[in-house]
Amino acid sequence: MNNKLILTICAASMMTFSGCTTVADMAGADSATLNAVAVQGFNKTVQEASANKTLDTSSATYKRINAVFMRLKPYADQINQTGQKFNWQLAVLKSDQVNAYVAPGGKVVFYTGIVNKLNLTDAEIAAVMGHEMVHALEEHSKQKIGAQALTSLALNIGLSAAGNNVGQLGTAAAQLGSEIGVGLPYSRSLESRADQNGLLLMARAGYNPQAAITLWEKMNKLDGAGGSAFLSTHPSNSQRIEAMRKNLPAAQAIYNQR
Repeated sequence: MNNKLILTICAASMMTFSGCTTVADMAGADSATLNAVAVQGFNKTVQEASANKTLDTSSATYKRINAVFMRLKPYADQINQTGQKFNWQLAVLKSDQVNAYVAPGGKVVFYTGIVNKLNLTDAEIAAVMGHEMVHALEEHSKQKIGAQALTSLALNIGLSAAGNNVGQLGTAAAQLGSEIGVGLPYSRSLESRADQNGLLLMARAGYNPQAAITLWEKMNKLDGAGGSAFLSTHPSNSQRIEAMRKNLPAAQAIYNQR
């Protein structure tokens, strides 16, 4: 299949996983490259936190987050179909920020504020962690790069040579690549996928998926009180919670079988 045909197919489907990830690969944003970029970003975050004495490695909050992380890891590895083995790593940052994210390749960053301000249970921590792990496992950053590359290409549709087209894709990927590892905002469809499959992941690890509902109810209350960094990239609303309720029975069945 030639480059123009691939672009045509992906442009028609716009946000299909396979199509836009193919475009990302063409742009040089393949899985291995994205994971390597994420390592650099994660290491920089850890180094800066160490220097600022905001890296948490011993508090009770850290121990709870780490325990959930360790419990989810083997189940996350079981569903990894990226073709790349993840080197899961966790950094817990001392901050009042209500935020958490996972960069490509399994680089997990949690802020203590999301646990302490929301008074999260271990199962609610698992709901956050499972949701974010799915973003990495399904390579949603890569899909976003592909979609953004298509947008860039559409703005320059006058370019006819295949080499120039691919060059445009590379530019878009490079621009987005600088954001990898800092908590990317995803489309509503990708957030929905992370919600649904995050429920299944936490259930497999033995956490009651009902906790995902109470988590987002707490998020909604916080949103009404002024919001958070987490909500700026993770839209929370009644429709989202309702969709999760519809997906809950399948996850609950997995949990009940344990």
